[in-house]
Amino acid sequence: MDIFLQQIINGLVLGSMYALVALGYTMVYGIIGLINFAHGEVLMIGALTSWSIIGLMKDAMPGIPSWLILFLSLIIACVVAATLNFVIEKLAYRPLRNSPRLAPLITAIGMSIFLQAVAMVIWKPNYKSFPAMLPTTPFELGGAVISPTQVLILSLTAVSLAILMWLVHYTKLGRAMRATAENPRVAALMGVKPDMVISATFLIGAVLAAIAGVMWAANYGVAHHTMGFLPGLKAFTAAVLGGIGNLGGAVVGGILLGLIETLGAGYIGDLTGGVFGSNYQDIFAFIVLIIVLTLRPSGLLGERVADRA
Repeated sequence: MDIFLQQIINGLVLGSMYALVALGYTMVYGIIGLINFAHGEVLMIGALTSWSIIGLMKDAMPGIPSWLILFLSLIIACVVAATLNFVIEKLAYRPLRNSPRLAPLITAIGMSIFLQAVAMVIWKPNYKSFPAMLPTTPFELGGAVISPTQVLILSLTAVSLAILMWLVHYTKLGRAMRATAENPRVAALMGVKPDMVISATFLIGAVLAAIAGVMWAANYGVAHHTMGFLPGLKAFTAAVLGGIGNLGGAVVGGILLGLIETLGAGYIGDLTGGVFGSNYQDIFAFIVLIIVLTLRPSGLLGERVADRA
């Protein structure tokens, strides 16, 4: 029972990070119909930026508390990621907005590879040890344990989701995003500026990805230039599982995928008599993707056009 509860906690933490990244996928798809495969690299840039800032601040201001350094590095990582995503949208995707869908899709894959190469030049290809900036003593919860970093991940995810839902459903920008997702031409006739709304969508998605990237590096203690590829692919799977274009679906899909992956990794050895081990955990995301695309291409919650954005 303790192991089961521990896997549930681990699954919720992992699923929370998938959900943050999946929201970026689903917002961009919902508003311009683009699957932005470079979104995982925005996560990576956020994590490596935070790593650099932490190193600089620890040397320049040795007396400052570690948690404050982590918080400030998170803010700067969000700003850098948002600026990067704004530039990507403006230079790489906007000129192709009226092109056939294959063109921006290939551009997104190319952008993903380009960003990995740029990060490798800036930060070098070796793995970076992400310092522990929070206490490491875990809390006990019904026989399972949860670290302060995992508590922070769950808390940040809950706060980020609450702010995003408020933004989309109760602000002028949110109404503009939903109107643009419904019909950008009609929205423009009503005074909405679709270009500004699309840029804002990319900025918000980048901030969520940067938060996920910093938390990912803090949780696993490592950052490197290829770290965004697999989480990005799994977050895309989570968005498809929940119903790409659906904000609630991205959250549900992320949490479900995190639980499936951790429970699968925890019990696959027992179920297969030791033939397969926990190192096969990555296959579950793609098994889920194949099943969903085969049986329910619109995802568990479906694509709700009125709520897209």
